[in-house]
Amino acid sequence: MIFLKSVRCNGILFGPFNSFSQRRWKKPIVSGQTRLESRTKDLKLDKLMMHINKLKTILNIHQLMAQRKRGPFVSVQLMSRWRNIVGLNVGMGEFLHKYPHVFELFVHPLRRNLCCKITQRMRDLIDEEEKIVKEYEPELVQKVKKLLMMSKNGTLHVHALRLIRRELGLPEDFRDSILRTHSKDFRLVDLEIVELVDRNESLAKAEVEKWREKEYVDKWLSEFETSYAFPINFPTGFKIEGGYREKLKNWQRLPYLKPYVSKEVLRVRTCGGIERFEKRAVGIIHELLSLTVEKMLEVDRLAHFRKDFAIEVNVCELLLKHPGIFYICTKGSTQTVFLREAYSKGCLALPNPIYVVRRKMLDLILLGRRNTRSLEDLEEIKEERNGSVFRTNVGGRRDGDWVIPILDSYDQTAFGSLGDINDSKQPFDGCESGRN
Repeated sequence: MIFLKSVRCNGILFGPFNSFSQRRWKKPIVSGQTRLESRTKDLKLDKLMMHINKLKTILNIHQLMAQRKRGPFVSVQLMSRWRNIVGLNVGMGEFLHKYPHVFELFVHPLRRNLCCKITQRMRDLIDEEEKIVKEYEPELVQKVKKLLMMSKNGTLHVHALRLIRRELGLPEDFRDSILRTHSKDFRLVDLEIVELVDRNESLAKAEVEKWREKEYVDKWLSEFETSYAFPINFPTGFKIEGGYREKLKNWQRLPYLKPYVSKEVLRVRTCGGIERFEKRAVGIIHELLSLTVEKMLEVDRLAHFRKDFAIEVNVCELLLKHPGIFYICTKGSTQTVFLREAYSKGCLALPNPIYVVRRKMLDLILLGRRNTRSLEDLEEIKEERNGSVFRTNVGGRRDGDWVIPILDSYDQTAFGSLGDINDSKQPFDGCESGRN
């Protein structure tokens, strides 16, 4: 007796009578999202991005507090309404209590409600950043000129510059303080377009070209190897497949139209094809990231420069195609691209003054609730000046004490030991630059 065995696959019954039929298997879908999920992650940059997102949230809260005209403090009840505006996934009160070195909580003497204000250390750092931005105004003017020189027609949308204002280090009123003031360099065509008045060829040198000259001199490499090369720095754990080295070597030698070359934009169907066109886009994005303060930028905001810079390719696909040059971090609500060569061990290799101040702000955030004894001492001094509540001293009565000490020796010892609790751990950020 013969038993006929059949197999069911994807709703189709396969047996001895239709075994000749070809089985069709679905190929795995390869898209930008799958490539983004399967990329080799850089844990140090991911951790840094998490801390930077906290700093951005705190600065957004400070900006909302500064818009209040009643005083330098805001009630916590009112601040709880800002939770969705600043993008918090926890309660506002819980978030404020996490960072006592940034936010100072106190009870209003008249209304008796809980209020919040920025600490003096954080306020000094914010003022220091504004001061440095004013001092480095000539350098900021050169940044805007270089961006206009990279554009196709020498024009840029003011809205696009406003979106990356903080990344470039521009002041909040850059439209009046820089664009309108320096009329010899810029001209506002209408309300939302700025045009370059005169090119400065001394600025037409990309940062990667300076690296190429150094490589050519220090490592004695041939001009053929370095003329169009980019610095490559793969993340830890990156797997190099077969034939990838040869493709990368050919791509490094491929000539392309450099960002500041004032010629007609290369078309896709011209000699060289799509690879030269994409390499020019890599050069423009590389130079744009080099002009930023922290060598990083949100991917969504790069799309506002596509038309002005004639980047007619998918930006996210292009960044994922070159993991040795760029790294896309997905921590937070948006995707952020880092310039890999600019970072070493989770911090900037060549820090600038604005970055140093922002790093000090980050150190206050990384402290969390540690080292709060200094804050307690300051609060005690304020209470003594206001004549409110004094801490009893084991040594006896102090001048000005009007509260009768009712604690026995055991309670006084326990009460005094609470002030000695001090966690001396320092925040770990992977580098020594930018610390107090």
